[in-house]
Amino acid sequence: MTLRFSIAQPVAPDAPSATRGLAVHAWISKPEQPISLGQHGTLSGLSFAVKDNIDVAELPTTAACPGFSRMATQSAEIVHRLLENGASLLGKTNLDQFACGLNGTRSAYGAVPNAFNPSLVSGGSSAGSAYVVATGQVDFSLGTDTAGSGRVPAGLNNIVGLKPSRGLLSTRGVLPAAQSVDCVSIFARTVEVAWQVLLAGAQYDTQDPYSRRLTLSTVPLGASFRFGVPKQLEWFGDKQAAQEFSVAIDRLMALGGVRVEVDYTPLAQIAELLYGSALVAERYQAIRDFFDQHEQSVLEPVRSIIAAGKGYSAADVFEAQIELRRLAQQLDGLWDSVDVLFVPTAATHYSIQDMRARPIELNRNLGHYTNFVNLLDYAALSVPSSIRQDGLPFGVTLIGPCASDWVLAELGARYQDASALPLGATQEFLQVKQSIAPPTRRDAATVCVAVVGAHLSGMPLNRQLTERGARLVSRTRTAAHYKLYALKNTTPPKPGLLRLADDTAHSIEVEVWEMPLQHYGSFVSLIASPLGIGTLVLCDGSTVQGFICEPQALVDALEISHFGGWRAYIQSLVQGGPI
Repeated sequence: MTLRFSIAQPVAPDAPSATRGLAVHAWISKPEQPISLGQHGTLSGLSFAVKDNIDVAELPTTAACPGFSRMATQSAEIVHRLLENGASLLGKTNLDQFACGLNGTRSAYGAVPNAFNPSLVSGGSSAGSAYVVATGQVDFSLGTDTAGSGRVPAGLNNIVGLKPSRGLLSTRGVLPAAQSVDCVSIFARTVEVAWQVLLAGAQYDTQDPYSRRLTLSTVPLGASFRFGVPKQLEWFGDKQAAQEFSVAIDRLMALGGVRVEVDYTPLAQIAELLYGSALVAERYQAIRDFFDQHEQSVLEPVRSIIAAGKGYSAADVFEAQIELRRLAQQLDGLWDSVDVLFVPTAATHYSIQDMRARPIELNRNLGHYTNFVNLLDYAALSVPSSIRQDGLPFGVTLIGPCASDWVLAELGARYQDASALPLGATQEFLQVKQSIAPPTRRDAATVCVAVVGAHLSGMPLNRQLTERGARLVSRTRTAAHYKLYALKNTTPPKPGLLRLADDTAHSIEVEVWEMPLQHYGSFVSLIASPLGIGTLVLCDGSTVQGFICEPQALVDALEISHFGGWRAYIQSLVQGGPI
């Protein structure tokens, strides 16, 4: 298949704003048709975009530098996995050139605006990826995170930014910024969607030198937990942000958190090493061949930052690494005193105009609470917290040790539920509490079960699955052999699924969940007559264990097959009754 696509034209940094439409700012290239490998999988029905330093087969990778642009012959491993899991790719998004920046203004394709106020920065470097999620153009997107690029744009645009443990998502096919600390990051409007994407994409990749086999913690924080807050909080003069963080602390305490003050000094010192030491040489190494031949093709201040890496010796790099280890040792006892760190995602908002006038200083300020995370091999999750009095978003970040990703997601989902904010810059709100299924060990024996009614995601009995460590494998449909009925006198309401002898009936929506075998017995014991477990035939001809119903219970039940599934039927009741 040969793709036809459009690509944005470069924009002069000082061009009048009227020549720079929002679509040009956010997107760099888009195929004429979404890229898809199939309709079935855990991400079926979801659309996404990727930052334009991540390869997509038959689309150019520009890294926001037209002179660097090259056609990708194959997709990055993470892109391929998400497509295999049913997601549809809509295009590639704008970024700070070569992923060097936290503000979104350093691009040959124009500055990406904030989704709430176009005069303000979006945050970067994954600027376009955050913008298209915040404005509802896609369900999720991929960014990259080296110094906070997967978190700062989330905090400034009222969305979720998940920076996974390093090595959990493959970076093969991703243009490095600083390869030893780079992570592919995930933007979504809810923690639940971001977590689904992480589960779908996580896999050890033998061809990625920094990929790791990680066993994620599945022990939740519980009713009481300790969260660390810096003793020294810096707001760069933004009093509204300081007020919103006080509200955020109170909310986390209401969820069971106990505040513990921590010394932020070593964390701030580690953050300074990222650009203020020989560690910046890795930025130069990432694009050395191109930079040595085409230095003038690179925008300022990206050019000066990368060029600075040329001046360090190998001895300087080792010296910086030793300093990093020395500072890290001061934090060895941190996780004995707290379960998570809790910080503002970004301390303030800046205008595009001010950022261009003071690009180094203000960019550094945006990374005040993010730069240390990757260097210390931590996981992090930025979640929306509030809308300030001036109408701008304020986000907070939960930080934990390597492999704490599920712990952060579970707490982050509870925090987002309690915040009750609109999703991104849309007028949508969460309809049900989020379900964050713990990951299943790859070597554990499992069984798949198809659910059709009250156990579906967001439904009343879904917790019976998630409490047993089940994870959503796919959203699909049965073969056209079935009829669906609404059973009488069941609490909560439940459907009954009946198989017919031929294919003249209906195809019904189901979800397939994978559960540790050791918990399957306790799950089945909760199923009361007239429901039971049998074998279902799916639309692709495969079979799976799933819910069925005894025929005698359907004699006086209401047939609802024409809705195509239980979720649509329940929605019809909310809207005024079955049709």
